[in-house]
Amino acid sequence: MQNLYLLVPLAPLVGALVAGLFGWAIGRTLSHLVTISGVAVSCWASWLIFRDVQAGHVYNGALYTWMTVGDVHLQVGFLIDSLTAMMMLVVTFVSLMVHIYTIGYMRDDPGYQRFFSYISLFTFSMLMLVMSNNFLQLFFGWEAVGLVSYLLIGFWYTRPTAIYANLKAFMVNRVGDFGFVLGIALVLAHFGTLDYAAVFAQAPALANQTISLWSGNSISLMTAITILLFIGAMGKSAQVPLHVWLPDSMEGPTPISALIHAATMVTAGIFMVARMSPLFEMSQHTLSFVLVIGAITALFMGFLGIIQNDIKRVIAYSTLSQLGYMTVALGASAYPVAVFHLMTHAFFKALLFLAAGSVIIGMHHEQDIRHMGGLRKYMPITWLTFLVGSLALIGTPFFSGFYSKDSIIDAVHISMEQGMPGAAFAYYSVVAGVFVTAFYSFRLYFLVFHGKERFLTGGHGAHADARHHTAHKDALHAVPHHDEAQSQEEHEHDAHVPHESPWVVTIPLILLAIPSMLIGYFTIQPMLFGSYFNGAISINSSLHPAMAILGEEFHGASSMAIHSLTSLPLLLALSGVGLSWFFYMKRPDIPAMLQKRFHFIYRVLENKYGFDEFNDKVFSGGARALGRQLWQIGDVRLIDGFFVNGTANLVAWIATQIRRWQSGYIYHYAFAMIFGAFALVTWFVRG
Repeated sequence: MQNLYLLVPLAPLVGALVAGLFGWAIGRTLSHLVTISGVAVSCWASWLIFRDVQAGHVYNGALYTWMTVGDVHLQVGFLIDSLTAMMMLVVTFVSLMVHIYTIGYMRDDPGYQRFFSYISLFTFSMLMLVMSNNFLQLFFGWEAVGLVSYLLIGFWYTRPTAIYANLKAFMVNRVGDFGFVLGIALVLAHFGTLDYAAVFAQAPALANQTISLWSGNSISLMTAITILLFIGAMGKSAQVPLHVWLPDSMEGPTPISALIHAATMVTAGIFMVARMSPLFEMSQHTLSFVLVIGAITALFMGFLGIIQNDIKRVIAYSTLSQLGYMTVALGASAYPVAVFHLMTHAFFKALLFLAAGSVIIGMHHEQDIRHMGGLRKYMPITWLTFLVGSLALIGTPFFSGFYSKDSIIDAVHISMEQGMPGAAFAYYSVVAGVFVTAFYSFRLYFLVFHGKERFLTGGHGAHADARHHTAHKDALHAVPHHDEAQSQEEHEHDAHVPHESPWVVTIPLILLAIPSMLIGYFTIQPMLFGSYFNGAISINSSLHPAMAILGEEFHGASSMAIHSLTSLPLLLALSGVGLSWFFYMKRPDIPAMLQKRFHFIYRVLENKYGFDEFNDKVFSGGARALGRQLWQIGDVRLIDGFFVNGTANLVAWIATQIRRWQSGYIYHYAFAMIFGAFALVTWFVRG
């Protein structure tokens, strides 16, 4: 099986190298064939490995030793267990759907081969991350997904907004990664190894050890390690306050938005914390910190989705909110529930992003939902699959999102009853988040697919306005050219009549809609209440009984769905859907009135709580001010002023003083010689 393990990450890597290095020679068709084939082979191998793990075969071994430093062996190896196998399947399947979708979405883009190379390389990086059996390889995959995301977010590098977005993502992730590498350094310093199994085996013996921060102050070693590791997760999984990069990542093409937000980069932090559960279980302080950060992200990022008008940004803020739900589950020690929501979310969020891309194609570059409406009859497949994704997102009973989302709410409720610090705030946040999620999700749905056709309102003036924004819209090259012989009036009309997307776009939507509906129903029992994660995730049930109590209360997937019909979360979700229908279908004047009446709140949301301004003024502005001071003091005054110019001035002064003795008069030199001879004779006589 070891060869099969190697095949999973190497197949996408080979495809990335071929398309990236030789794409100019082999052309577009061969480039997408080789990359799609690589990811398809990886997906097939992942399925075989998943079946093998289900049969009870777990692998943990090194492939080769990269470096030996004293007694520390830095190795590259694989840990193949149930958690890894599930992640491999999700990553490769979603990536395969994105690869196929990209054929239609990027078909006229001049960077076609380069894009396929990047997304295959992204898949390789994520697979190396999830398959690692040590912190070194984890860090390699961690940084690799960050690097490739930088390339993909800024794929359209002629756009200033894209360049700003990818730099922002890169810099914010460096902040989180600094904490992450400090956590790994602490592990190496105190455990003497970076191998997962060895670290987890030693952890109980070091559970009560403390480290000194400064004189007279100490902190638990486990708390320090886990908080630093979680800071890394905050960057990758976009938790407050390191969330600011993710909405701006929408500047990249839609396929990469789906890949980043669904199955790869943003889920890396959730996966890492679940993998490190033996360490996190030893620090209650860290778990409470994780719980509160997740709750803030889940609720307050959801609020921002309400006022967004860009179709992709609404879904992006939805991702932020759902990542907050996963983080809350981690803080409640419900790691299996967090990973379960990661899986279900990967399918319906990829579906929503790709469906949004289909809308953008059908709307000829338009991304503003205020210029849409009534698309249901023009794009029936996109409409139906988008509806499935939206129903899964808001937690509709029997849909996949329902089983994972309601399990998170129940787990946090149990933690609150057990008196866990921060659990009460988290519970009320995630419950309120249900209403918020339903409201902004169906606001998006109704404005795009129902109501009047706003893309035709106002005649050609509306079209001209839409074209004015084309440079800032997605899918820049995704629409075939029209016959130049058409009259200008016919061109303006035809170019903006929506149309269904080609089959390479709609087939992935259908294939993602199926698990979005069904996978939660069929997998909740084995993943949450069976033995699926035994040996992969560690929970101290005596201190954190949420999973054990959930298991006692679970009586089957159907019973859970039926029981929810009278539950508070479903009532809140229905209220959110109903209110969005009333506001945007029946009384569209009400939102405008509320915006004027509560202008201050709207401005706060529009400014995204001021995080960007704070970062620009405090961190960016502070860094610039510090740089100016270092330049003025260090460079201008110290280096140039003291060392360079000061040395030159000193030499010039000494030369000036010496030059005064060089008068050119013979009697001056004779006097000096006589005086010198007299001084020497005096010195010798006295001696």
